[in-house]
Amino acid sequence: MRRTATLTAAHPLCRGAIATVRSVCAALALAAPALAPAPVRAQVEDTSRFRPLTLPTPNQYRSAGGQPGPAYWQNRASYAIEATLDTARNEIRGTARILYENHSPDALDFLWLQVEQNLFAPGSINALTSPPPLIFGEISFAMANTGFQGGLTIDRILVAGREVPHYLWDTMLRLDLPSPLRTGESVTIDVAWHFTVPVNGAGRMGRDGPLYEIGQWYPRLAVYDDVHGWNTMPYIGAGEFYLEYGDYDVRLTVPAGFVVACTGTLENPDVVLTATQRERLARARSGGAPVAVIAAGEAGDAARTRPTTAGALTWHFRADDVRDVAWATAPNLRWDAVAWNGILIQALYRSSATLWAAEAIRMAEHAIRFFSEQWAPYPYPQATTVEGPISGMEYPMITFVPADTSRGSLYWVLMHEFGHEWYPMLVGSDERRHPWMDEGFNTFVDLYPFADYFRGTRTQDSLATSLLTGYALNATPGQEQPVSSHPSEVRSLFYTAYQKPALMMKLLREEVLGPEAFDRAFREYTRRWSFRHPQPADFFRTMENLSGRNLDWFWRGWIYTTARLDQAVDSVLAAAPAPGRTDAPARGRPEATPAGAPSLRRADGSQPVGGQVRIVLANRREMVMPAELKLYFDDGSSETRRLPVEIWLVGSRHALTVDTGPRRLVALELDPRHVYPDVDQRNNRWGRVP
Repeated sequence: MRRTATLTAAHPLCRGAIATVRSVCAALALAAPALAPAPVRAQVEDTSRFRPLTLPTPNQYRSAGGQPGPAYWQNRASYAIEATLDTARNEIRGTARILYENHSPDALDFLWLQVEQNLFAPGSINALTSPPPLIFGEISFAMANTGFQGGLTIDRILVAGREVPHYLWDTMLRLDLPSPLRTGESVTIDVAWHFTVPVNGAGRMGRDGPLYEIGQWYPRLAVYDDVHGWNTMPYIGAGEFYLEYGDYDVRLTVPAGFVVACTGTLENPDVVLTATQRERLARARSGGAPVAVIAAGEAGDAARTRPTTAGALTWHFRADDVRDVAWATAPNLRWDAVAWNGILIQALYRSSATLWAAEAIRMAEHAIRFFSEQWAPYPYPQATTVEGPISGMEYPMITFVPADTSRGSLYWVLMHEFGHEWYPMLVGSDERRHPWMDEGFNTFVDLYPFADYFRGTRTQDSLATSLLTGYALNATPGQEQPVSSHPSEVRSLFYTAYQKPALMMKLLREEVLGPEAFDRAFREYTRRWSFRHPQPADFFRTMENLSGRNLDWFWRGWIYTTARLDQAVDSVLAAAPAPGRTDAPARGRPEATPAGAPSLRRADGSQPVGGQVRIVLANRREMVMPAELKLYFDDGSSETRRLPVEIWLVGSRHALTVDTGPRRLVALELDPRHVYPDVDQRNNRWGRVP
């Protein structure tokens, strides 16, 4: 074994080295006698506005780039439904055979179904909590059960032909399977039910005299996904829907004098329409001007509008790759139709809806065309809107819209509900948890067809400031809630789910990314997640990867907090004749003048300044955004400087130097176009802004 020599302090080499070190240390001590030990800093949390946002770890189901992963899966539910409307009892009786396909990697021991008419059952969560109404300006969209006693009664339920145990909780029904449903397997569920149609179904369905607008009307499979497993959040009123896609075969039996509009394509027009109506529909499908399928003088006259007036007729509809089905029926509807790009667009309304008669079908065609051309093609064969008591509601291929009292209001609601055919009918987001990905995205995309339809009018002008006005009215410290809040816990759903997310998206498009980058990314998000179930992280990652921007700061400020924006002109410093002098800006620590540079003096805004002008901007609140600064000069000219959000990376103040040349600076203004929700605009100006 080899031994290693060890040096000790007694060794001659060590003694020499130690002496050298001691002499150096003594010299340093003499040269810097006042040197103090470095203070020990306590650990601090990363509070930067630009710190990474905590998102779910990418996996084989959802990728880091925002697209569905290579193993992404989604279950499927298809329905064959037969239902009868009893107008004497205001009752619907139905049967359904549901084919449920398990594409998940998990064996399922039980299934959950939604029975949302139990919103009206005695003792329901809705009845006991009375959720607040959704307020749209002067319109109240009732969320609460207002005294109607109803609920959905299950008459029979079988799984694979066998009775199975089931458990009912509020609007959710669990079925215990006789054996696990394994990956790749399917099972049939047979169910029979009935319920009384409420006058107002929490603002989303109901009846008005002989007019019935029917939604949430049959037992529906809940979503089982890779994020939450079974989605069993009850239907309370505010949070809307999260549903699987599938195919539908629907047969609706109604009195012979009634006309039916429904999700899907009418399969038996020769049975339920007259020869005249079939000819008119064929003419409408060929393109050109709108066609009155049931004209003003015919509406309500069964002898002229129905193949028979006795007994009942069964209307047969089919729909593929939809997440729901809804329908409407009445004996006194007018019916207009037009085609665009092979899509049959229809408007059905009562004669009392005079604005509908004048313009609804043209509005409907404009909305479908505009959304198709701007974001993604409309994927279904028809789009129908029905006038009635519901203040505005969407289902696949059919919407419920009120009569309204102005062109602007009618177009907005009609177009908004058709916008939902993209978000969330096409892009199947979880509305029960994330309404901003539904209502917010849709309200944002609505801004552009509305401006196009009313171009050059005061109606268009009123839209320009509406989102900022909504922000000013609702962004109250201590009262405002984050956009990410659960919809059933939100006090002002219209602001939190509609207005603020729409303002967020508008600013992201027009001020942060620019239309070119934003549109490319948002179209790709729509394409990637059509007929799928995106989560917030999928949207964030798609937008960032396609635009090339890190937007953690943006999502945090707009969605997960109630951060407010206050950009300010902190100070304006002009070159001064006294070299070496140091001037302090209006706020913050003094800034030293570099050696050899001209000194600076603060300008008070009453006098023009010229030469090298140093402008200090401040970000005084929690939110950060890019800045836009407009400079006005004494010769009447002006310049606009756009500054990226990165000016705030290292602090809340940013200085820039402007060489005015022969001109003199007379004023400047932050956010000169007034596009930001700046909470204190009094500090946005210096000098007398024209």
